[in-house]
Amino acid sequence: MRDLSTAKWSHVTRGVTAPGRCRLGGLATPHRPGDLVVAGVDRVGGGGRLEDTHGRRVRLRTGDLVVGACGNRYATDSYEGYHRPGPRAHLLTSGGVIGTAVSWHTGCTAPTELTILGALAGEDDRPLSLDRFARPAPPPPAERPRVLAVVGSSMNAGKTTTAAGLLTGWARAGLVPGAAKVTGTGSGKDRWAYLDAGARHVTDFLDFGMPSTFGYPVERLLAAMTAMRDALAHDGAGAIVLELADGLLQHETRTLTAALPEVCDGVVLAVGDALAASAGVDLLSALGVRVLAVSGLVTAGPLAAREAAAVTGLPVLSPARLADGAAVELLAGPVALATAGGR
Repeated sequence: MRDLSTAKWSHVTRGVTAPGRCRLGGLATPHRPGDLVVAGVDRVGGGGRLEDTHGRRVRLRTGDLVVGACGNRYATDSYEGYHRPGPRAHLLTSGGVIGTAVSWHTGCTAPTELTILGALAGEDDRPLSLDRFARPAPPPPAERPRVLAVVGSSMNAGKTTTAAGLLTGWARAGLVPGAAKVTGTGSGKDRWAYLDAGARHVTDFLDFGMPSTFGYPVERLLAAMTAMRDALAHDGAGAIVLELADGLLQHETRTLTAALPEVCDGVVLAVGDALAASAGVDLLSALGVRVLAVSGLVTAGPLAAREAAAVTGLPVLSPARLADGAAVELLAGPVALATAGGR
């Protein structure tokens, strides 16, 4: 039996209880997304780091043992990868998602190469999956707090920074903020960003059994989005932000966005420029989604922000402006924000 005491447990394994009792299992059963596996590092690539269960980035070395989860990745600025059965694989994310990379951004180096040695097994020698450690979906709360969603035109459009601005603004106003990363790939980065911004309660798709959301059935993602919102309400959050990863043209993001009118009270759109703001607002309007404001990277340039405001007719709010009061005003809707003169 291979000793796992020196293995590096990635962030996607953070919910595994009693890891010291786990062992290396066999390879007899084909793995599925969400299954936990043990892999050896054949060649270090990518950023050369692995996020541990707390989200700390530790250095990888050839010969290391890594515990991660099978999954897919959709990242226009990084790797495109898919779960493929077989012993050869790549580390698709520093958070521990393992699959086969089929393309990557020119700014990325080739990913870390792995050999899957076997399943992560429990004391009963049965293979473990993240589903085993998933949080049950809670019942609807008796009273739902106000909920805003952040969606973006693309990866790295400033969605998490926008969500952080909302959280800081709510915390400064004495509210109890909660945050959920609804889609994406498992990583501690966004979770820590929420907590650093003032979130008192945080959840994500990992808590509901998925190492990354790309490739999961849309029905499961829709149910998980509602479950995350309700879980935060049960945990005590008084104002909630839901962040959807990637851009509006990504299939799962677009499908979930169409359901937002049933799940939240309004949307803040994060974009990088005015053209993306115009196209994004048009797309969201066609889906029946109520856009309250524009934010994201476009707010870094005053001229670009004015272009976005002119073309959309919406307030364009920087994360700093959100933290400085606009986040609270948005909870009341766009009319109250206009009265307050916030742009």
